[in-house]
Amino acid sequence: MKNLNHPSKEDISLLAILYALSEPLRFSIIEQLTKGEELTCGGFKLPFSKGKSTMTHHFKVLRDAGLIYTRVDGREHYTSLRRQDIEERFPHLLDALITAFKIEAKQNLVDSKS
Repeated sequence: MKNLNHPSKEDISLLAILYALSEPLRFSIIEQLTKGEELTCGGFKLPFSKGKSTMTHHFKVLRDAGLIYTRVDGREHYTSLRRQDIEERFPHLLDALITAFKIEAKQNLVDSKS
């Protein structure tokens, strides 16, 4: 089994976080993890299905940015948010981004109905 890279808290970069969250699917993954649960790949509710290799890529980008931690148990991969590390490194960043995302999504919904 290949070891998964999890950067140290000190190596978490704001630019890497912003890049990782610039993809709506990855942002959706993070938003679901903010509830504090550890989820398997099949536990995520995604708006559309993607292939396994595509999802592997998205999880790798999030992991390399320091946003998630992946724990392997047998054949299952359990994913959790590294909220404490991110909060210590960039206080209130996740909450601010999620709030902004929800406001934008709500506005886009209103605009699409107009």
